[in-house]
Parts: sequence; structure tokens; C-alpha cells
Amino acid sequence: MLDRRRSGILCHPTSLPSAYGIGDLGEGARQFISFLAAAGQNIWQVLPLGPTGYGDSPYQPFSAFASNPLLINPDSLADDGLLTRDDLAMCAGLPADHVDYGQVIERKTKLLQRSYVRYIEIPDNWDELDRFRIDNQSWLDDYALFMALKQRFNWSSWVDWPSGIALRQPDQLEHWRSELADQIAFHCYLQMQFHKQWSAVRNLVHASGIRLIGDMPIFVGHDSADVWAHRELFLLDDAGRPTVVAGVPPDYFSPTGQLWGNPLYNWPRLRQDGYAWWIQRLKRILSQVDQVRLDHFRGFAGYWEVRASETTAMNGRWVKGPGRAFFDAVSREFGELPIIAEDLGLISADVIALRQELGLPGMRVLQFAFDSDAANEHLPHNWERDLVVYTGTHDNDTSVGWYAQLSPQVRARVQAYLGTGDAINWSMIRLALNSVANTVIIPLQDILGCGTECRLNSPGKASGNWTWRYQAGMLRPELADRLMLLTNQSRRYLRPGSVPVENKPIVLDYQEF
Repeated sequence: MLDRRRSGILCHPTSLPSAYGIGDLGEGARQFISFLAAAGQNIWQVLPLGPTGYGDSPYQPFSAFASNPLLINPDSLADDGLLTRDDLAMCAGLPADHVDYGQVIERKTKLLQRSYVRYIEIPDNWDELDRFRIDNQSWLDDYALFMALKQRFNWSSWVDWPSGIALRQPDQLEHWRSELADQIAFHCYLQMQFHKQWSAVRNLVHASGIRLIGDMPIFVGHDSADVWAHRELFLLDDAGRPTVVAGVPPDYFSPTGQLWGNPLYNWPRLRQDGYAWWIQRLKRILSQVDQVRLDHFRGFAGYWEVRASETTAMNGRWVKGPGRAFFDAVSREFGELPIIAEDLGLISADVIALRQELGLPGMRVLQFAFDSDAANEHLPHNWERDLVVYTGTHDNDTSVGWYAQLSPQVRARVQAYLGTGDAINWSMIRLALNSVANTVIIPLQDILGCGTECRLNSPGKASGNWTWRYQAGMLRPELADRLMLLTNQSRRYLRPGSVPVENKPIVLDYQEF
């Protein structure tokens, strides 16, 4: 897919419109897919789909395998007779333009619990749920127990649970599996409902000639089912607390670096069984999407290790990662690697060499292109075909917001390079689409012309992220038409049934709007 000229839109499902306080897999998803098709787009990129934990971030999920039950569409449950109209009214009055996670979690969880009660009242449903549990037993058993235990212990971190269950003593596991059997079944039910709804969405995406790009964080959260169930795979002390944590040194986003706090992997232990846990993790995400953006790819060549006692990421050190051996194991399992390497930030020669040796596409971001000279690798004249290009990512401001905050000197540099009187968001979109890069992904906010108030995430900001949503009326037909024209001009539109074009030099007709 990524070796031909394609383009698409980045929009996480939480940002979709719905009547239930958060985007979901119902009508809003279907309308968005229709917009993608009308605009001639071939790709829908989403962020990690896991159940969000600390800070509501999709990059700090409670599980690397489970999915976010808040994305389940209640209308579909009502169509199946599992909810009534009175039930659906429980979410009335929630904001339409942003996610109030506190309210959404409280109300939607109650709504989903009602649907579960009705579901298990029908004996024939038990077989369906049992089949799902058996098919996903390798990760689902631990995850469902983990979530039931978190609820029982007032959502405290697993290291603060009674030591017997925190450290998974066999008799305690047996006790709590019996004690919390119904709550465990509820969490299995949620994962099954997500699976059914996401499968329907994915089928519609594929039927529309579109492919899905997912996102996999390299690290997992400490307070997760993965670390609790597989302590041996991480660098922890005897009580299960991290001895060292992940982050990045000072960079574009933060002068003190970013202290992510995720536990680091015990790579020698992972290597002993051929990286089996990672292979299983990749299999899981590739059952949901078609390609994976592997976040923080540089961590496989070398990662920034910080003592767990530090308060910033400044005092860390580089440690050699698993390198080629890891990807050889992945390749033996999957053949051609369905991976995009997120290679942004402080990238050393060994990272570049690893990506090129593996033949993986890297990333470039237009918003990073204008803060230095003509040698900046993010400027289009320095791009190669084997790249995935963004006007901005989920960690960037919108293009309109970014441009408004530039210094006069940098703004003049942008104007000189773009050389057009068009609105900045469309100038950036046009520049990306007309580039040599095989793949272009545009955040939906840039297509809509949104300002800083619609930014999805500000790295280093502890709260208030991941809340932006658009409303259905914002996907206007004229936006689809405009994007379709630019996509067609740049030979990225693949008509249903047509042969994909190769990436060859093109002469463009720059039609102004």
C-alpha cells in the first residue's frame, strides 16, 4: 500500500460526532468514511485503540491488547434490543464539541452495564461470549481480571493492591477470579461488543476502497494488565515498581525532555522466546488495521533510560535497543513488515541505518520544515519517495494555529517557500500532496481550517488533552470536492477498479480556488 501514491486523513474515533459525549463506531464513523471516499482518500489513520488510562491518553492504555469500550456505539446495542430509548437518555446533555471524560466514563459505563445485564438474560448469548473468551484467552483473561480488580480497589495502581494479588500468587488469582466472576465477564462482554462494531467499521472501510493505518506505542503503561501479568518482561524491582523509565532528552517539544514514566523492557528476556509477546501484540493490532505506525521507532535502535526517581528526563542515558534481531523475528512471522517507522525527534545514524536496512518508510512533518535552513530534512525538496508525510501530527498544533504563532522571520520563510496566497492550511495540504512522497496524511483539523483551540494533544501538558471533537455539519461537500481536486491533480486518487499509478514525475495544473 505504501509504495504507491496515496493520501488520507488522521482522525481518532474519539473525535467523531455522536450523541453520547464521545466519538464512537456508529453513524459518525459511517459518515466520516463517506467523506473520505467523496474526497478521494485512500487511508484513514487512527491513534491507539486501547482502553485509556492516565490522562485519557491513547498512549497510556490499561492494555496493549484490549480496545476502548467508550468507543462502543449505544445505538447499535439498542438495535440489538440491549438498550431502550430511556437508557440512551442517560447520556443526554453531554458536550458535542469536546469530550468531558469524567462525565462520559460515569454515564456510558452505566449504560454499557445495563446492556450487559440484558445480554446475559438470554442463555443463547452465553455461548457467543464463551467463544469470544476462548478465542482471545491469551490476553483477555488477564485484562478482564485486571480491570475488575482495579474497580474493586478503587482504581488504585496494581502495585498498591494487596501484595498477594499484586504479585499474582496462584491462590489469590483463583480467589479473585471466583470473587469477581461477573465483573470479569462484563469486561469480556465489552471487548466482544467493540470487536463486533469495529469489524463492521473495518468492512465498510475496505468496501469503500480505503485502508486503515493504526498506531502502536513502543512502550506500555506501568499500570496496565501487560506489566502486571508479565513482570518478567520489564525492568522492575521485587515489588513491581520500575527501576528505570522511558522518555526522551530535551527536544523540539520540551527543554527538559519528556519523562514518559513507562517501564522499560527486559530485552534479553524477550529475546529468549523469540520476542513472543511482541509478536502476539503485532498480530493483535494487525487484526484491526492494515498497517501500523510504530511510535518511537528510534527506541529499537537505542532508547533514553532515566532513573525512576528523576523528576525530568534531562538526566538519562542512551541504551542500545534490540535492533535488527527484533525485526528479523517479526519478519519471520509476517513476511513483509507492515510498519511505518515514526522516526521524528533526535535521530542518530544508527536509527537511520536500521530503518533503511529494513526498508521501512519514515516520517516527515511540514510544520518542522521552516525553523532552520534549506538542508532541513522536513522541507519537501529533501524528501524521498519512501516517506509518510504529514502537515502536522496529533502532537502538533493545527496548521492555522501553528502559523499564527510563528515569529515574523519564520513566517516570511514559510511564505517564501509556499509562494501562494491561499489559506495556510490549504497551502500546506497542497504542498504535501504535490510532493514526491508516496503517502500523505492530513489531520482533519487542517482540512476544516481549525485553530489552536482544536489541537488534540500538547506534549508535556498534564491535562486537557485528547478532548477535541468535530460536529457532523462540519464535513461540508465543498471540502470533499476541494480535497478531491487536489488529490486527483497530484495523482493520489485511486478510482475503484483502476490500476494504481506508479510514483513518477508529474506536471501539475495549479488551479486556484
